[in-house]
Amino acid sequence: MGETNTVHSPLVTYASMLSLLCLCPPFVILLWYTMVHADGSISQTWDYLKHHGLQGFIEIWPRPTATAWKIIACYGAFEAALQLLLPGKRVEGPISPTGNRPVYKANGMAAYFVTLATHLGLWWFGIFNPTIVYDHLGEIFSALIFGSFIFCILLYIKGHLAPSSTDSGSSGNAIIDFYWGMELYPRIGKNFDIKVFTNCRFGMMSWAVLAVTYCIKQYEVNGTVADSMLVNTILMLVYVTKFFWWEAGYWNTMDIAHDRAGFYICWGCLVWVPSIYTSPGMYLVNHPVNLGTQLALFILVAGILCIYINYDCDRQRQEFRRTNGKCLVWGKAPSKIVASYTTTSGETKTSLLLTSGWWGLSRHFHYVPEISAAFFWTVPALFNHFLPYFYVVFLTILLLDRAKRDDDRCRSKYGKYWKLYCQKVSYRVIPGIY
Repeated sequence: MGETNTVHSPLVTYASMLSLLCLCPPFVILLWYTMVHADGSISQTWDYLKHHGLQGFIEIWPRPTATAWKIIACYGAFEAALQLLLPGKRVEGPISPTGNRPVYKANGMAAYFVTLATHLGLWWFGIFNPTIVYDHLGEIFSALIFGSFIFCILLYIKGHLAPSSTDSGSSGNAIIDFYWGMELYPRIGKNFDIKVFTNCRFGMMSWAVLAVTYCIKQYEVNGTVADSMLVNTILMLVYVTKFFWWEAGYWNTMDIAHDRAGFYICWGCLVWVPSIYTSPGMYLVNHPVNLGTQLALFILVAGILCIYINYDCDRQRQEFRRTNGKCLVWGKAPSKIVASYTTTSGETKTSLLLTSGWWGLSRHFHYVPEISAAFFWTVPALFNHFLPYFYVVFLTILLLDRAKRDDDRCRSKYGKYWKLYCQKVSYRVIPGIY
């Protein structure tokens, strides 16, 4: 169980847990309230709370309704069914610390298209109007807050009673177990991977579904869709499409291969993604900004370019790993460091660290276009209010923290080779600055 002890000290865990438990749920509700009912103005919400105090806050917190639970249940069941039933290529994940190799079915792209086609089809044929989702958004977020909390408790119990693989165990501290998770690869039965469901099929998929929902809502209210809304929705959809196109690659990242399935990651994917990640679109529904064709196209092209660079960074590294360094990076042979390390079971293995191409610019250069893309799909909201930019700020903090956590993990894994690597690629995220 050495793994969880090195991630964060108990004190940091307690602090981040308490803040996540106490601050994030109210923040999600306040963000929704501000975007939908207070014109996106933080000062307006602040004035309301100043006058009405805690009682006023309790009054604006929507109670989860039957409609909200129904929408969530139908959506969740639909995504779970697609994950289980749609055909897909068999993909193996990276070898885990205890030597297990998870096997996945890569059907993300199919699930993504079926979901969007169904969503649009239901609206087009008048079977289900997506604006109902927007109109009950507060109740849905409220239900997700409570529902995902119960979900995490069930995961905790499952981790104790029926872990799916040997990649699980207790740190001896119930709170830390609940927060950071008990299992690395929890499954229901042999084939239904819970983390793929929460992170990809529920979380990321909801981002696309809600982006389209906001667009439809604006169309139903105003009879047209403003160019700002179109740019925002297209860029978000391009980003989520890139995510599902590369979903099998995502299964090799820190989220899946190192972070256990606990409150930290599951709550984040079930609540934070649908509410915070989609918030620029939520703001634009009631603020149809007209950018003009020229500016709209400029933002669109810049955003797509950032998403492409982000994709190309990941593709370059994946190609490099797949061919064991026998590939071309930017037209020439890659420069690399051969690093050896010892697994928990005491075997010695080697890894190749790429030091050219995008990965020669900085150790986590791919975070730069990711943050820039988020900026470009938020900037159609212009600068009247700060709140739409919360996601960009949050993402920057999240990714800088992740870069640091990843560096710390690699430092303890590779030792002297990592030092060598850091001498060669000296910047962590932003070349020349950080």
